[in-house]
Amino acid sequence: MRYFNLVKNLSNWQTYLAVKSGLNREDPLMFETRAGIRFEVPRRLLHTFKEIFMDEDYMTGLGRPVPDGAAVIDVGANAGYFSMFAASRFKGSRVIAFEPIPVNFEQLQKNIAFSNSTRITGIQKAVYRETGEISLSYDPTDSFTTSATIFDKDQEPDSIQVATTTLMDVFEGFEIDRCDLLKLDCEGAEYDILYNSPDCFHRIQQIAMEVHEGPEPDQNLEAIDGFLKENGYSTRSLYNRMLWAWR
Repeated sequence: MRYFNLVKNLSNWQTYLAVKSGLNREDPLMFETRAGIRFEVPRRLLHTFKEIFMDEDYMTGLGRPVPDGAAVIDVGANAGYFSMFAASRFKGSRVIAFEPIPVNFEQLQKNIAFSNSTRITGIQKAVYRETGEISLSYDPTDSFTTSATIFDKDQEPDSIQVATTTLMDVFEGFEIDRCDLLKLDCEGAEYDILYNSPDCFHRIQQIAMEVHEGPEPDQNLEAIDGFLKENGYSTRSLYNRMLWAWR
C-alpha cells in the first residue's frame, strides 16, 4: 500500500525508488505531486515525507471524505508536507499552515514558493490557548526539529520564545466559517488548544491529530478522546497515538 500511495500521490515517484536503491544521492530531493505542486525534501526529513505521502498517516482514520474546496488548518506544519499533500489531494482547497520554529518555517516558505500555490498560507506562529508568547523546548543543533514541545523541558538542550495565536483568532482572522479538516501535530500543545476551544467546535468538521502524552491526568489519548466525544464528535484511534474526530 505504501508504494501504491507513492505512485498515486507523486508524478516523479521514481525519485524515491532511486534514493532507496542508492542511485540518487542528492540532498535535498525535489518531488512533485500529481496536481503539479513541487516541494523540497532534505534527507533529514525523508521519514516525515514518507509518513504523509506513503503511509498517509493523517488520512487513515478519517470518518468521512474531505470535500473539494475544503478549508484545512495545519497546526504544527513543520516543513509543510501535509499542507502540500492537502492542497494536492483536496481539489480547490485552502490551507493555512502554522509553524513557529524558524528553520522549519523557512523550509515551509521555500516549499510554498516551489509549489507556486496561492492556496497555501504559512504563518510563523504556534497555535495555543491564548495569544502572546510561549517557550518551546527544542534541540538547536538539529537541522530541522520535529519535536519542539511544551513538555519535557529538561530533556531538550535549549528553548525558544515563539508567538502564539488561538483557534478563534485563526477563524476570525482568516474568515473561516467552516474548517473541513483540522490537522494537529504540535508535540503536546493539542491539549491546551482543544480544551480551550469548545466555542470553535461547531466550525470544525473533522480533526486528524497525533497525540503526545503529557504529565497531567488529562494529557493522554483517552482523556482527549473522551473530551471530544462529550463535545459531539465521533472518534477513532490507532497505534495509541493517532486520533481522528468528526461531527
